[in-house]
Amino acid sequence: MQDFIEFFSFTDANIRYVTLGSVLLAASSAVVGCFTLLRKRALVGDAVAHSVLPGVCLAFMLSGTKNPFILLIGAFVTGWLSLLVIDYITSRSRVKEDTAIGLVLSVFFGIGILMLTAIQQTGNAAQSGLDKFLFGSAASLIGEDLIAFGVVAVLLLVAVVVFYKELTLLCFDQAYARTIGFPVRGLELLLTTLTVFAVVVGIQAVGVVLMAAMLITPAAAARFWTENLKVMLVLAALIGAFSGIAGAFVSYTAPSMPTGPWIVLIVSMIAILSFALAPGRGWVARIMRQRRNKTRILEENLLKLLYQLGELRQDYGSARSLEELLERRNIPKKEALTGLRKLRRQGYLQKVESRWLLTPEGEKRGRRVVRLHRLWELYLTQYLNLASDHVHEDAETIEHIITPELEQRLIEELNYPDLDPHSARIP
Repeated sequence: MQDFIEFFSFTDANIRYVTLGSVLLAASSAVVGCFTLLRKRALVGDAVAHSVLPGVCLAFMLSGTKNPFILLIGAFVTGWLSLLVIDYITSRSRVKEDTAIGLVLSVFFGIGILMLTAIQQTGNAAQSGLDKFLFGSAASLIGEDLIAFGVVAVLLLVAVVVFYKELTLLCFDQAYARTIGFPVRGLELLLTTLTVFAVVVGIQAVGVVLMAAMLITPAAAARFWTENLKVMLVLAALIGAFSGIAGAFVSYTAPSMPTGPWIVLIVSMIAILSFALAPGRGWVARIMRQRRNKTRILEENLLKLLYQLGELRQDYGSARSLEELLERRNIPKKEALTGLRKLRRQGYLQKVESRWLLTPEGEKRGRRVVRLHRLWELYLTQYLNLASDHVHEDAETIEHIITPELEQRLIEELNYPDLDPHSARIP
């Protein structure tokens, strides 16, 4: 508790620098990462992150100083150059983008390692700590670094706000953007520049090896929670900011723990929880939805079966035994009993001794499923010219997902039919 109070009081200047720097880096990178993710160019961030190392080394060799602004300029130049090379290789050859990314990443990173090794062998005392760009060192951020990162982070956020409409259209409908006269190539260069800036501003905190995670992971986590881009941007920024604060706190309470890797680890944990628990798109929600759909299909199949038995004998008011149902349809006995009991609780069936009887509501629902099945069979034979003996399986699947609106449209398209392709009456 004492460490918690000391940390969040922000009385220590070093805590302020590290925390604010981490928040700025993580939040701004996450916002730009949303557009990179939506354009399906997630690997580009990794390529840029590895390609900035030779720029950092070259800037140091030319200036002889570790001034963050000079190093950022060098990193920006080679990062931007790497994206131009990727685009050039992709457009001028048969090499696919992922292959081009791998080539550029390895070549630029190899050059960076060679330059870093050469600098270390010169004996220049000023080069001490330059290798921190490989793995990051957020705990060593100072006021000068914070100013540089703050300027870049603000530029990134302002650019996203100003060009939000254009970037959104570029991500979702590039052809339409070109049709209405948007400068698509210019917007692509703008997004490229923002991506490079986001990577460049984050490498000192988490390093070139982990920077791709900072760019993409918060965006991927936010994507699972919403379908709205504005909400996604805010969520990604909040996830990135929280990860920055949490990583700095862990590093403060356990000085041997590096800040950058902990930021990445925390944002990855948030992403995993999002993948699992997000409503609608998460694993848990998907499993529950699949179970609900499976249960509904079983229930509708049982009601349809009972209705068809009544239709066959022109007697909807008689109770049927479980054996009669299983003779007509291959349903596991345990599943059939579970479904029948649930339908009874819902008021669709009544149990008379050991036999099952449709209630008026159950008969109505069973009739609708039969009607949808036969309408779809008729539609497939009339409009797709399928043979009548080849449409049953398709109808078995589609009958469970036809909405009332689509049902009405089918009836109108088929001119209010009375019989299906097998001359059975459509109820």
